[in-house]
Amino acid sequence: MVILGTGGTIAGQGQANGASVGYKAGQIGVAQLLQPIADHCLQGQFELEAEQVAQLDSKDMDIATWQQLAKACSQWLEQADVAGVVITHGTDTLEETAWFLQCVLQPSKPVVLTCAMRPATALSADGPANLRDAVVCAADGVAGVWVAAAGEVHGAQWLRKVHPYRVHAFSSGAQGPAAWVEEGQVRWVQRASTTQALPELATAAWARDAQQWPWVELVTSTAAARAAAVDALVTAGVQGLVVVGTGNGSIHQALLQALHRAMLQGVPVWRTTRCEQGQIVLAEGEQDAAVSPLSPVKARISLMLALLQKSMDQP
Repeated sequence: MVILGTGGTIAGQGQANGASVGYKAGQIGVAQLLQPIADHCLQGQFELEAEQVAQLDSKDMDIATWQQLAKACSQWLEQADVAGVVITHGTDTLEETAWFLQCVLQPSKPVVLTCAMRPATALSADGPANLRDAVVCAADGVAGVWVAAAGEVHGAQWLRKVHPYRVHAFSSGAQGPAAWVEEGQVRWVQRASTTQALPELATAAWARDAQQWPWVELVTSTAAARAAAVDALVTAGVQGLVVVGTGNGSIHQALLQALHRAMLQGVPVWRTTRCEQGQIVLAEGEQDAAVSPLSPVKARISLMLALLQKSMDQP
């Protein structure tokens, strides 16, 4: 089993009083995080190898780090003696990284991300148990990209961070967890990944220089929305837009004409909903290829990857 470190709160250090806030993320190396787990919790059950891919606060996650992480995963997963990969990550952009990896890797082995809501120096740090559970989950052998946290296992597609402080900060909404980790055993509810079918992506597409990735932004429909925001983005050179609609994907009338102008200039526009649960439901017989079932931040990733692939396919 390979453990890849990227930083985050799980590797954070705070004040000596053991507080759960006021810390600095990404301070402890993944090998140091893993050692007590290997020595006291897993007790030689697995052969573990650690690699530090990055050391950052996940709010600052970038494309270059995503690429490094995907390449590291690919290299390890190709080795026959590697059963799976575990990734330590910050919570803020965890759902985005999980979806990116699911899209570009579509792995035939487990890739399990884990995290912590409290730094390693907190009185009740949650990182050690989460890391132990992630290793156990990866060893269970169910292919796909998963997230293990607070005793639950979630699939990459539905996972969202829903609370800024509590240990139980993640949810898959109406889908519920895919599994629970209980006393070192994984109890699956959905043993196969529920991730939607994904198009094959040429490695050369997502591995392109980060500066060549298309610029895609979110535009949120709100009360008193103004078209000037969309026009400004198009003028600045945005290459794709994901509209975060109200309710069932509805869009303020002030934005509609600006979005239409954007599409006439060749800017693709996808539509999703700002509601935390569920997805847009179209009327009977209605078809709209621009509607995405994903959360806004994941739809943005998928649109970026689609535009990357399109640029590779063009002569």
